[in-house]
Amino acid sequence: MPQEAAASASAVAIETRTIDMVPAHERHGRPSSQFTLWFGANMQITAVVDGALAVVFGAEALTAIAGLLIGNLLGGVVMALHAAQGPRLGLPQMISSRVQFGVKGAALPLVLVILMYVGFAATGTVLSGQAINLLLGFSAPAVGIALFGALTALVAIVGYRLIHLMGRISTLFGILGFSYLAWQLLHQYDLAQLIGQLPFSWTSFLTAMALAAGWQLTYAPYVADYSRYLPRATPAAATFWATWSGSVISSQLAMSFGALVAAAGGDFVKNQVGFLGELAGPLALLIYLVIVTGKLTVNCLNAYGGFMTVLTTVSAYDGRRSFSPAARVAYIVGFVLVTVLVALLASDHFLATFKNFVLLLLMVFVPWSAVNLVDYYLVSREKVDIPALYDSRDRYGAYNGVALSSYVLGIVVQIPFINQAMYEGALAKAMDGADVSWLVSLVITSLVYYPLARKTMRVPPRMIYPHESVDAGR
Repeated sequence: MPQEAAASASAVAIETRTIDMVPAHERHGRPSSQFTLWFGANMQITAVVDGALAVVFGAEALTAIAGLLIGNLLGGVVMALHAAQGPRLGLPQMISSRVQFGVKGAALPLVLVILMYVGFAATGTVLSGQAINLLLGFSAPAVGIALFGALTALVAIVGYRLIHLMGRISTLFGILGFSYLAWQLLHQYDLAQLIGQLPFSWTSFLTAMALAAGWQLTYAPYVADYSRYLPRATPAAATFWATWSGSVISSQLAMSFGALVAAAGGDFVKNQVGFLGELAGPLALLIYLVIVTGKLTVNCLNAYGGFMTVLTTVSAYDGRRSFSPAARVAYIVGFVLVTVLVALLASDHFLATFKNFVLLLLMVFVPWSAVNLVDYYLVSREKVDIPALYDSRDRYGAYNGVALSSYVLGIVVQIPFINQAMYEGALAKAMDGADVSWLVSLVITSLVYYPLARKTMRVPPRMIYPHESVDAGR
């Protein structure tokens, strides 16, 4: 009993760490916590929407499910490789970008990450606001959106331990809730008739693959934020597999369900939350609770990672290594207020913009991920001078032209291959609309960055942690 009480108390103790390294005496937990966090964060309604989009935009149900599977498997590898950095570095994910881009140069991908966090948080708040209104009987969209924003801010302020607790809760709720919904779908629709409605199409297969890969890859800036408290001796492989399996399994289940729901027709495309409530029948209120719980988990990841990314950007120019608890709370509240405002403005256009939003994010995060992973695993070989990350006059400098130019190149090379509402590249047209831009960027960015970085990066001979002699490590 005393241990259980201590665990409960620690879950609600407000976190004080921001962008500074987590010292060894504060490390705790097991890799299994990564499984439940990422399972709970993906077994939720937005992942269902992502899977449904593969069918809405032209794929036959089985083709969509197969494409989604390949995309989740491949994209999951990349995001889990980022998660494995957390225990060794003890740092939030995006501050490690200073190794490659320079202390100030990292601001370029950081700003794009902030936009991603705002976008995902806003779209999640729209759906959760609808569920809260249906659950509590409110009619004004602003009420549900505001309540969900307040819940998000509260959990994000408490921080790391409560977020992981939410992951365990939403894992349980998600399994029970979506199992029931799948059973209802099986009994209300003839699923056998949903398979083979359309001939196989490489274009739709690759679109489904890109949607799932984009879903996984956009988690890359998140994952080390939630593994950085694990003990330093935690095996990288254990962190990798726990993160990869939790994210891929739950995403594929939710997206496959979404593909079948979209193939079944009905009103899901127009009213995602309402359709699931109707599908649930007498348990509709419980399903609305499942929706809110799942979205609260992932939205707290957005708010928590979002405020740390903002702090990382700000600190590049004022030299701060940490922020006060009051500043931490203020940045979280400010970030959540922005996402609530965006949600209020965008609530009428959710599904119409979500596909292009995910694919646009894929375009800008693939080259960042390639640069970060190639450097960490192949160039620096897991050796980082952590004190130098906070000083633009130190080892990593203010700007790294090799990383920045490789990153920009990784975006530019995608242009002929992209297929989005705003623009369709010439090579995408030649391939009947198939979008393989993310694969092209991943390969070309890696091949260009690796040999140049090998010649120019100032890699320390070993890991250098704070309070160690930096000179001895050079």
